[in-house]
Amino acid sequence: MIEGCVVTKVSRRSKYLLLALDDGRTLLIHLGMSGSLRVIDPVDDWKKHDHVGITMENGKQLRFHDPRRFGLVLLLEGEPMEHALLNHLGPEPLSDGFTPELLKAACAKRSAAIKLVTMDAKVVVGVGNIYASEALFRAGIRPSTKANKLSKPRCKKLVAAIRSVLADSIEEGGTTLRDFLQSDGEPGYFKQRLFVYDRKGEPCRVCGSPIKHRVMGQRATYWCVECQK
Repeated sequence: MIEGCVVTKVSRRSKYLLLALDDGRTLLIHLGMSGSLRVIDPVDDWKKHDHVGITMENGKQLRFHDPRRFGLVLLLEGEPMEHALLNHLGPEPLSDGFTPELLKAACAKRSAAIKLVTMDAKVVVGVGNIYASEALFRAGIRPSTKANKLSKPRCKKLVAAIRSVLADSIEEGGTTLRDFLQSDGEPGYFKQRLFVYDRKGEPCRVCGSPIKHRVMGQRATYWCVECQK
């Protein structure tokens, strides 16, 4: 129960939202693949996949909607960063902790494809499938390149590319699913100008070569054979 509690801070770690409560506990929320939080009137009808409602002091309700049921809402005791969902996570990609040295060390003993390594939350959080493909294009690195074959200069280029792709995405409003909703429940689909992702067979925007596609780690992967080596 969180009745009577005051939210003292709202923060984020990777894809988890953290609402710190005045009694020392933390409400952890993950939206899954297509979940959303809407700020609505408590008397509004509950939709089929509305699962949690938190009525606030101002009379509004924060309602958690999750059609695919991949999300979660947990009430944590103690230090949230020590919880099993959070204590293994790598640095935030736009933080000072994400460095070429860190990426190089993470790659050193791994023969997996570099695309899969960049999507590993234990290495760095927040680099999803779209951003991994786009960052590798900007860095000129083929997605299938073995991680342990990546030189330090190429790790430096990849770190810079990941940062720039994410910064550009934030500036553009994000790149997300069509069923994304804003806090008022209105559609919020934004899609920046992508260079390789979801462009199979289309000409590369840089060299004109057809964009290639394959499934890698059960995820669609796109690259240019000329621009990425």
